[in-house]
Amino acid sequence: MTQKIRTRSKSEEKRENILIAAVNCFCEKGFANTSMDYIAKQAGVSKQTVYSHFGSKDDLFMASVSKKCQEFRQAAFDTDKDIDVSGALVNFAVEFIRLLLSDEGMSVHRLCVSESQANPKVSQLFYQAGPEPVIKGLSELLQSYKQQYLLDIEDTHLASLQFLSLVKGEAVMRREYNTQWQPSQQQTRDYIEASVALFLRGYGFKTS
Repeated sequence: MTQKIRTRSKSEEKRENILIAAVNCFCEKGFANTSMDYIAKQAGVSKQTVYSHFGSKDDLFMASVSKKCQEFRQAAFDTDKDIDVSGALVNFAVEFIRLLLSDEGMSVHRLCVSESQANPKVSQLFYQAGPEPVIKGLSELLQSYKQQYLLDIEDTHLASLQFLSLVKGEAVMRREYNTQWQPSQQQTRDYIEASVALFLRGYGFKTS
């Protein structure tokens, strides 16, 4: 039996184009200086079409950030269910750092920092659409390990924050400051693996 391949509708394609254009526009011009009309022109659609998909600029900003984070979560959590705890956390950290180091990830981060004083709403929207779901997803993963008595964690939310801060390391700092020397992918992975090992020792990792 031949499996039918689902193709995206024109409406879905327009929505995707709007999200891509929105990220580029926000990063190029800043949140306050980006209009829905400008995004519509860059996406090749009418302003009415943009509003039909996203009711406001706030909604569109959150949706564009959420899209990138959803792609990350799919890659970070879409692992073999039989994979060991260390392997799962290394995979999560590798995808997390890949997102942070990407051009779009870094551009959105810089946008939020630059807007944080004059327009703190932007940073709040970003946090709700990006970091909060990531922290929640990681906390749920750690909770599952706790319930299996693999990790001795009292507060999985706190442990999630510790983990994310730990694995960011030098690679993210150097990317943020645009230093001349940047760690290689292998150096970054070596750091991640060492950090995961440290995290697991700290929370009394027990093999099943």
